[in-house]
Amino acid sequence: MLKREFMLALVALSLAVPASAADLLATVKARGTLKVATEGTYPPFNYREKNGELAGYDVDVARLVASKLGLKVEFVTSEWASILAGLAAGKYDVIVAQVGINPKREQAFDFSAPYIYSMPQLIVRNNETAGYKSLADLKGKKLGVGQGSVYEQQAKAATGIEVRSYAAAPDTMADLAAGRIDAALNDSLMSAYLLKISKLPIKAGAQVGAVERMGIPFKKGNPEFKQALNKVLADAAADGSLKAISLKWFGVDVSKAP
Repeated sequence: MLKREFMLALVALSLAVPASAADLLATVKARGTLKVATEGTYPPFNYREKNGELAGYDVDVARLVASKLGLKVEFVTSEWASILAGLAAGKYDVIVAQVGINPKREQAFDFSAPYIYSMPQLIVRNNETAGYKSLADLKGKKLGVGQGSVYEQQAKAATGIEVRSYAAAPDTMADLAAGRIDAALNDSLMSAYLLKISKLPIKAGAQVGAVERMGIPFKKGNPEFKQALNKVLADAAADGSLKAISLKWFGVDVSKAP
């Protein structure tokens, strides 16, 4: 996700793969399990239900991937600050936790094909007629953003927008519905979730930024595992499995590039 910071300096120490090391596919097949790291604190992507069970979009995707590989899934929860370092250290096989694919991270890890996409998106009231298509269209308007988020930075960098920062997204949505702000800006995935669970008179507005791709990272030097993982994701896209998980959590299909 855009808000996340990557701690390359912490993970670059243990990336070398011995030439004789077995491909990860052989390792997990022999073990019979796929060790998957996730945060467990980031709804609706990965979080714990009241009974303690992990749930969320990422959790369902991880279970699907493991099943299609013929493996049992073993979840390991980790704080985001150390989750990539844990992968580099071999504490688990993969991470399924909204890890954005970017050049810096690809220097450190291999990634699966993207399994989810997002981008900045506006939310507006149902009766809004202004038709905002970009941040420039919000000049002279009040825009609600998450406190400390990258969207707050983007909004403040735009000219002439009155930016109002909120600690919690539900408060932003409530102020939007009440007319105290003219629009809200959030990640399109979170926007879809908020709109799915909200009973307020609000709707999705324009997408106003670059597309972010999220994939499943694993240690470099495992071409057989990468091929198998990408085949699983391609098959899941073709048979509708990924779309079904997406509709379950977001109400829209976010497994395809917009």
